[in-house]
Amino acid sequence: MIKIVPLYAALLAFVFIALSAHVIRFRRLLKIGLGSNGDAALERAMRVHANFAEYAPFALLLLAFAEMQGAYGPLIHMLAGALLIGRCVHAYGLSREREDFRLRVGGMILTFSVIGITAGLLLVIPVL
Repeated sequence: MIKIVPLYAALLAFVFIALSAHVIRFRRLLKIGLGSNGDAALERAMRVHANFAEYAPFALLLLAFAEMQGAYGPLIHMLAGALLIGRCVHAYGLSREREDFRLRVGGMILTFSVIGITAGLLLVIPVL
């Protein structure tokens, strides 16, 4: 039974809701129902939301598999915490009009690290 990953999935769900609400606010303000109609701020908000949606679920799935296979609990906490921090840092860095590439890159490094390390665990755990 997995107990750790659902905690982080719930926390990431709240981040996802906040990013969704940000896009919705822009859409209502600009009266744009579909696409961005060329509005740079809406386009940025949409990409921040989409990028989160592209990476967070896959990383959570890998983490859940690792936890189900008996990976060390504190390691799962560390990886899931890094994912949460990475996704938040990336979203913040990318959402700025004057983009902070250090935050964007740092967030992606954390995210890719979690995905890579967890994938590696999934290859090693069965043979241990």
